[in-house]
Amino acid sequence: MDYSITKFLWSLLGLFIILNWGMLMSSTMRRVGARLAGRIGVPMYQPWIDLAKLMALKTWLSHGVMYYIGPVFRLVGGVGMFLFMPIIFGSEIWSNYSFSGDLILLLYFQSFGMLGMAMGASDSSSPHASIGISRGLAQFAAVEVPMTLAVIAIAIQHQTFSFNSIMEAQQGGVLNWTIFTNPLASIAGMLAMLGAMSHSPFNLVKAPNEIPIGPPTEYHSSFLSVLRTNSAIIHVVEAALFMNLFFGGADTWLMYIVKTFFVYFISVFVGMVFPRMKVEDSVRWFLKWPTAVGIIAVLVAAYWK
Repeated sequence: MDYSITKFLWSLLGLFIILNWGMLMSSTMRRVGARLAGRIGVPMYQPWIDLAKLMALKTWLSHGVMYYIGPVFRLVGGVGMFLFMPIIFGSEIWSNYSFSGDLILLLYFQSFGMLGMAMGASDSSSPHASIGISRGLAQFAAVEVPMTLAVIAIAIQHQTFSFNSIMEAQQGGVLNWTIFTNPLASIAGMLAMLGAMSHSPFNLVKAPNEIPIGPPTEYHSSFLSVLRTNSAIIHVVEAALFMNLFFGGADTWLMYIVKTFFVYFISVFVGMVFPRMKVEDSVRWFLKWPTAVGIIAVLVAAYWK
C-alpha cells in the first residue's frame, strides 16, 4: 500500500481513539464533579448518546453563511492540532504529520477554532453574540501571551521548534522533563493551560450560570454535534500538547492515556475549587502573573548558560 495512504489510515485510527478517549474522559470528569456535589452524575456512555441524538436532529433556523461554517472551523482547529502533533514518541506510525517546526503550526491551529467561532457568532441573529465574542477573544489573547512566552523559553532551551526534538530531550528519566529542567516556563505554560482548557474560573464564553450560555444555546442539532466532537478531541489534544512540552511525552498508549488524564484533571480540579472570574479579572490575571513568569523564563533561557 502507498505510504501516504497508510499514513492517512493510521492517523484516522488515531483520531478515532482520541475522540472516544476524549468523550470517556469528559463523562468521567462530569461524574467526579457530580460526586463532589453529592449527586450520582451521568452514565459513562452519555456523551455517545448525546452525540448520536444531536446528529439525528435537524434545524429550521436560517442564519448567515459564516454561522454554519463556524463549527467546521472549530473542528478543523482541533483535528489540525492532532494531525501535526506526534502521538507516541519514537513510533513512526503514530508520529502523524509532525515535522521540524510543527510547534509553531500548532500554536496557529490553537487559535484557528476560536477565530472561526467568533466569525460564526458574528453572523448569528443573537443579541448576545457580541458578548461571547468579546469574552472569548479577550481571554484568548490574554492566554496566548504567557503560552507563547513559555514555548519561546522551551525553544531557546532546546534550540528547536520541533515536538519530536523537545520530547527526545526529555527522555532518560523524570528529572529530564521540562517541568524540572525549566520550571519557570512550565509554570507559565501550565497557568496558561487553565485558560486554554476553558474550565472554571475561566469559562467566560459559555458562562453556564447565566441565561445566554454561548455556543450550546445558539448551535443545536448537527451543528452542536460538530462542536461536541471537537470538544472531545481538543481536550485530549491540548492535554497532549502540554504533556509533550512539560511532562516528557508518551512512548506507549497507556502512558499517553495516563498523562493526558492527569493534565486534564488539573484544569478540572481547579475549576471545581474556584468560582468563575469576571472578564476583566481573568484578562488582568493572565497578563499579570503568568506573563511575568513567562518573561523571566525567556530571559533565564536566553542568558543563563
